[in-house]
Amino acid sequence: MNTLKSKNKVQTLFEQKQKDILTIYFTAGFPKLNDTPKILNGLEAAGVDIIEIGIPYSDPLADGPVIQNSSTLALNNGMTLAKLFEQLEHVTIEAPIVLMGYLNPVLQFGITKFIQRCAEVGVSGLILPDLPVEIYERDYKKQFEASNLNFIGLVTPQSSDARIAKIDRASSGFIYAVSSASTTGSNKSVGNFKDYLDKLQNLNLKNPVLTGFNIKDHNSYQNACKHCRGAIIGSAFISHLQTNGVANGSILNFVQKIKQSPS
Repeated sequence: MNTLKSKNKVQTLFEQKQKDILTIYFTAGFPKLNDTPKILNGLEAAGVDIIEIGIPYSDPLADGPVIQNSSTLALNNGMTLAKLFEQLEHVTIEAPIVLMGYLNPVLQFGITKFIQRCAEVGVSGLILPDLPVEIYERDYKKQFEASNLNFIGLVTPQSSDARIAKIDRASSGFIYAVSSASTTGSNKSVGNFKDYLDKLQNLNLKNPVLTGFNIKDHNSYQNACKHCRGAIIGSAFISHLQTNGVANGSILNFVQKIKQSPS
């Protein structure tokens, strides 16, 4: 077994940085099959705090149209979990890497093998939207903890306080506040969910909260950061990659526009 490359980078980040955590999401194997390492290196060079890699899946019901389209193209390009892990073996970056995907392809790959490979290639955490917290705690928690992998739970405006507390107890790293139980990449803005995000802050959760409500530019990013520890940007970055390519300069330009006010 390979030596583990990463341990608890997410928790370390939140200990060292108190606000404005910028997470960028992209789909593995998009726009081209071998672009994943280039994008990772570009995001690292641009100073992104957390990098979230989407595992493409043929039936991504919880994703918006931009991410669904990127997932379809990535699968057509030949992206698989085995290929993704192979690519990650050859990338060394300091930023925490979080994988986001659906349970079905993970189970097909083999959950024990999947967790082992995540740890070996330096993945810090996992977001599995269709894995109920009860099943995670019963079947997988010990394996996650043994491999120092964060289980990152999702909460929605429909989640009760009791449910949020349960997800918080089971999670580590951070909690992902989404706009709906059904889709990510919602067109609803942070402003529509200000009260919801403020409520999460007032619940005194053990995990920090990141959110991703239609965050696409500096203003929406800053607005999100007023109500939680940071923001996650997915659809806007994927659209940027499709239009502008994966060169470091293109990625740096996108990240700088998010972090800084337009001149």
